[in-house]
Amino acid sequence: MTTQPIQLFTIGFAGKSAERFFTILAEAKVRRVLDVRLYNSSQLAGYTKRGDLTYFLKTIIGADYSHPSGFAPTKDLLDGYHKGRVSWAEYEQQYHAILEHRRPHLQLKPDMIDHGCMLCAEPTADQCHRRLAAEYLQRIWPDLIVTHL
Repeated sequence: MTTQPIQLFTIGFAGKSAERFFTILAEAKVRRVLDVRLYNSSQLAGYTKRGDLTYFLKTIIGADYSHPSGFAPTKDLLDGYHKGRVSWAEYEQQYHAILEHRRPHLQLKPDMIDHGCMLCAEPTADQCHRRLAAEYLQRIWPDLIVTHL
């Protein structure tokens, strides 16, 4: 018996209009947004605030919203990186240690993330913890296919 691959997307909202953001999610057929931000209620892009985003996702594309907080970086790590006290290489190492300690995958099941999309602010996944979180899940679930939108 073969297992079906699990599709996980990631997206950052910075630099995207609401129209572009929701169009991208709709075209990818995203069923659930997994908000992996530390702060999910006070972002500059109003459409990504937790309460508004939940409503817009359900109304515009019929998708659910969840906030698996175990994937968010710590405040100290995030601040250190943004203020230049922590390099990207150090950030990656410390974030991996956080994931290994928290084991946030235990909050999820593969079917919960199939056609899910990890959300963060960074415009690209290159230097964003959502990429690291997706790679972490890929190590646990080898059938996971990650696409950065």
